[in-house]
Amino acid sequence: MANSPSGDSVTDRIVRVLETFTPTRTVQTASEVGRRAGLPSSTAHRVVSDLVSAGLLDRDGEGRLSVGLRLWELATRSSHALRVRQAAMPAMERVQARVREHTQLAILEQDEALFLERLSDPDAGANITRIAGRLPLHATSSGLVLLAFADSDVQERVLARPLRRLTSATPTDPATVRRKLAEVRSLGHAIAPGYIEEVSTGVAVPVRDRISGATAALSVVLPREAPTALALEELHRAAREVEAALAGDS
Repeated sequence: MANSPSGDSVTDRIVRVLETFTPTRTVQTASEVGRRAGLPSSTAHRVVSDLVSAGLLDRDGEGRLSVGLRLWELATRSSHALRVRQAAMPAMERVQARVREHTQLAILEQDEALFLERLSDPDAGANITRIAGRLPLHATSSGLVLLAFADSDVQERVLARPLRRLTSATPTDPATVRRKLAEVRSLGHAIAPGYIEEVSTGVAVPVRDRISGATAALSVVLPREAPTALALEELHRAAREVEAALAGDS
């Protein structure tokens, strides 16, 4: 693909445009897309027009843009993430029915926890997680599980970067996080009180693969001082069910 004068490839520019859409920013104008993507106005409008023509973006009657269904269609074909979500949903529904708090499914993607699903009870407590949203690995119970069972090069890469503090309880010292990861591997689960929100405690378990890693993490978000035993018991049972379902599909 041809490069722009700045050296960006066509693919780079397309990705930058698509990344301007977030779970909380679902509709934008072409000018807003261009500004957020850091592209000249003429380039942004050209890329946007091509993406609209291909069905990857939709344009409404007022010229506002949103992610197109064609992009969703392509993304879900033979998607590992979709397969994991489908396998996990029955077990997640049982966990949510028993615990009656937020029940979540996440995978490791580009050194972050990417959340594929969240089931919530109307009376459940605070939770900032969104479907298709991302959170730092060191600051969430799901992320700690995914990082604890990830390859060592992933762990070293994540811990070599500045670790963002989200609350007063968020661990930001690499040595502290390493100890936490060792604890997660030993116990087989993560408990993160107040790491992402002061009022909540996240608990998570790995959905293990056939080698030694974690295909995904199942988690529950509880009120800060709530007991964790029931949630962990239900999550461990659910993880075994998901592992069996994934093994049966392979």
